[in-house]
Amino acid sequence: MATKIRLQRGGRKDYAFYRIVVADARAPRDGRFTEKIGTYNPNTNPATVDLNFDRALYWLEVGAQPTDTVRNILSREGVLLMKHLKGGVKKGAFDEATAQKKFDAWKADKQKGLEKIAAEEAKAKKDAEKKALEAEKQVNEAIAKKVAEKKAAAVAEAEAQAQAEAPAAEEAPAEA
Repeated sequence: MATKIRLQRGGRKDYAFYRIVVADARAPRDGRFTEKIGTYNPNTNPATVDLNFDRALYWLEVGAQPTDTVRNILSREGVLLMKHLKGGVKKGAFDEATAQKKFDAWKADKQKGLEKIAAEEAKAKKDAEKKALEAEKQVNEAIAKKVAEKKAAAVAEAEAQAQAEAPAAEEAPAEA
């Protein structure tokens, strides 16, 4: 029986959510499956993967073929690397401890890369907020300047009108 590791769609319309399952290659996409080994949510940034590492590795070792998307997921999670390292142990290229050490080094390096990317995104977001705040301050200053000019013009006009009315008011009682 040919088995595949593939995605089984769930979720609502326009919000896909997938289960990572092991199924017979002849079964329909959302049909019968042998075992659920994880979930994949592409709607988050970055995509969220919850995977049973040991079961995924077991199914790869017994010959299950992953689909292209699942292969990418397994690669990012390190399952394919561990399978490769275990193959090296079986061939006698190195021992189990060395394989585990290489895998741990890869995982630590990957974690550093993810942290660096997260830090860069946080910095970019902070810079964008700072630029937006500066732009808003400039707009507010320009508006405040225009309002001050209008108020000054209104005060000057009122003073001019008052001065124009004052001599007329002084002349009116003098004539009477």
